[in-house]
Amino acid sequence: MQRNKLLPLIEGAFVIAMGVVLSYAIIFKMPWGGTITLLSMLPVAMYSIKYGIKRGLMISLIFSLFQFMQGIGDGIFAWGLTPVMLISCILLDYIAAFTFIGFAGVFRSKGIKGWICGTAVALFARFICHFISGAVIFHSAGKLWEGFTTDNTFLYSLIYNGCYMLPEIVFTCIGAYILFRVPVMRKMIEGNL
Repeated sequence: MQRNKLLPLIEGAFVIAMGVVLSYAIIFKMPWGGTITLLSMLPVAMYSIKYGIKRGLMISLIFSLFQFMQGIGDGIFAWGLTPVMLISCILLDYIAAFTFIGFAGVFRSKGIKGWICGTAVALFARFICHFISGAVIFHSAGKLWEGFTTDNTFLYSLIYNGCYMLPEIVFTCIGAYILFRVPVMRKMIEGNL
């Protein structure tokens, strides 16, 4: 009985730690901002798939706080944001965006299709948070690369955030697929081990 209550907490702490460590494993840093990491969201997504949305959201909320701390290290307070912009940025770009990863378990009972779809939906929700933040809070516009400039804040935010979030979504879904194909991992996540 005690083991059934303690194991999800231990696994939750482990996946948070793994996600934080993987978020420092940067595969590619975009020249204008945003990074593609080494599957940093996959551990939290797998936790949600294993334990469901309620526990997944709890763990992903804690993960979001660690991402915010990483943002402090990256200089979020030096960006020159007004207090309202700063609070909005923290809520949208960190708390809400990373907490949405907890929805990866939404289709967990549907097998591999559920793993992939749930992960894609959760990470797309994270993308939407960043997109809204870029367009509404930052009013981002300007030059993205040589030969492409736009004054349309929605287009700018779509491209800016899409350039790193689309690869993150694709790689994380591929990672979920690979884990599903490993029999021991599948049994462990499905609770049969």
